[in-house]
Amino acid sequence: MKTILKDIDYVEIYAKAIKNNPKYFEQQKVLIESQLKSSKELFKKRFGAGKKFEFNARKYLKNIGKL
Repeated sequence: MKTILKDIDYVEIYAKAIKNNPKYFEQQKVLIESQLKSSKELFKKRFGAGKKFEFNARKYLKNIGKL
């Protein structure tokens, strides 16, 4: 009989793999840092920086009905 894994099972398997192999941890760290950098650049291009960012982001959120 085949066991069906739940989402939490995959999390546990991955956590054990990271614990046992530092290369996986380093890979994950690089991936997350890359995603953060990309998101930061995307939002900076979309809304600007500093006070301009706050103003433009609030304006956008109001326009789409989220504020």
